[in-house]
Amino acid sequence: MAFKEIVTKAVVGKGKKYFKNKYSINCEKIPTTVLGCWVINHKFKGYKQGDNIGVDGSYDVNIWYSYDNDSKTTVVNKKIDYNDLFNVSVRDDADLTSDTEIIVRCLKQPSCTNVLIKDDGSIDFDIEKELGVEVVGETKMKIQIEDNEEPWQDLNDEIKENEQLEDIDEKYLD
Repeated sequence: MAFKEIVTKAVVGKGKKYFKNKYSINCEKIPTTVLGCWVINHKFKGYKQGDNIGVDGSYDVNIWYSYDNDSKTTVVNKKIDYNDLFNVSVRDDADLTSDTEIIVRCLKQPSCTNVLIKDDGSIDFDIEKELGVEVVGETKMKIQIEDNEEPWQDLNDEIKENEQLEDIDEKYLD
């Protein structure tokens, strides 16, 4: 048996990471009750930073709350920017000097998990998310090849001259 090496692009490293972050937002009116919290417009992009993978991203948080003893409501919003680092282990035989591609996937969309109204009128909230990162780079694969090629089979496609076709009824469509 013999082997050949093929150079190809493939996933040479991947990992996922869970994040839970605490934030605070100031409100114009002193909240009585938090009625809802939505996280929207999540955007992100991955890049290589030394031996690590960085992900820059942002999302908007909208918190709906009541005030004046639950008689009125309003929404306060905040744009949150983040920069997360991943220590992704990469296969030893991978070549990351050439065109390395970083693919980031959101495995769990950012969502609000806990909200607390503080005495000073601000609102504390927790956001959790999970991101997955794949590093695509050049790598070598060894494949086994067969030394002995099977011989070609002779095909006989000639029609015998004496062979006759069956009689065909030409009025079969009538």
